Amino acid sequence: MTVILLCSCIGLRAQNATGYSAVNRIMSRIPESLTYSTKEIADYVNSNFPTRKVKARAIFIWIARNIQYDFDIIFDMNYYPDPAELIEKVLKTRTGVCLHYANLFSDIANKAGIKAYIVQGYTKQHGVVDFLPHVWCAGLVDSAWYLFDPTWGSGYIMNGRFVKDLNNAYFMASPEDLIISHMPFDPLWQFLHFPVTNNEFYGRKSRINTTKPFFNFTDTLYKYEHESEIERYISSARRIEQNGMTNAFLAAKLRVLQGEIAYYRDKTNVEKYDSAVKLYNEGIKLLNRFISYSNNQYKPEKDSIQVKQILDSAECLLIKAIETIQEIKDPLENVAAATTELTNSIRGTMRLLSDQRASLYRYFKSKR
Repeated sequence: MTVILLCSCIGLRAQNATGYSAVNRIMSRIPESLTYSTKEIADYVNSNFPTRKVKARAIFIWIARNIQYDFDIIFDMNYYPDPAELIEKVLKTRTGVCLHYANLFSDIANKAGIKAYIVQGYTKQHGVVDFLPHVWCAGLVDSAWYLFDPTWGSGYIMNGRFVKDLNNAYFMASPEDLIISHMPFDPLWQFLHFPVTNNEFYGRKSRINTTKPFFNFTDTLYKYEHESEIERYISSARRIEQNGMTNAFLAAKLRVLQGEIAYYRDKTNVEKYDSAVKLYNEGIKLLNRFISYSNNQYKPEKDSIQVKQILDSAECLLIKAIETIQEIKDPLENVAAATTELTNSIRGTMRLLSDQRASLYRYFKSKR
């Protein structure tokens, strides 16, 4: 007899499941027609339950009762898919693996007013690290962060068959308890002031060591929530490296983050280059307008301030183009070459503009 992947872990204290019978009963009455949309499930939850804790329980129990683990696709999963596609599939087929369970729980929870995140990482059972990465959830309930593993909470696999067996240990687990078996790639998602390192996790030292430097995960999470996408990738990659690189899961996650950072950095650089080109072209148009006026012997005559404003505006645009180019960081070879060429063109245009300004001053001086 072989039990794999979804076994409960030794040492994790189960949540007290008493007092949820009414929640379970109400969720069993949800009309079938409402269960193919996370919004409609969330609306049903919101209309029947007053607090975030019972809402979280309602979502957890519905998933545990209605979603079957699909053992056949366990080795075929892409761990960076489109969440909307995952959710659509799991609600249609009523089957999935950890990615489907976690995305479904998180999406319903957020729509029900519970701030929730998907957590990627790896796990261990009976002291042995599992051979596949895993995905679970974090949720903010009554001002505290708890962890939810709707996959492990719904049952286990025995002899290649999924066995439904509700495990309340993975409903609203405390961060201190779940770290025994679940290690996030990014230590931020441990929700611990003294995060466990990957080496400690492997060495069965998952109990909290308060002699370490204090990590203010609350402030870090607040910063994360206000960062741009590339800033999130950069800060996450830094934290992952600092927490120790001990296995292929972490290395793969870091490669993905580095790829995203490179992609967004290149995308940003191209956007800045295109913006600089636009500014340069607008400056050129104004300068050509002035040169045409100059070639016509400054006819018809205009106020000196009006004429000078054309050059001033052109110069301002060229300066902004240079400043925009200077914001380009670590460009790829093709962008770097184009940037150098554009910079040289702008500098040449600035010299021409300076010559035109000197010519204008001589003209107005002769008119005195």
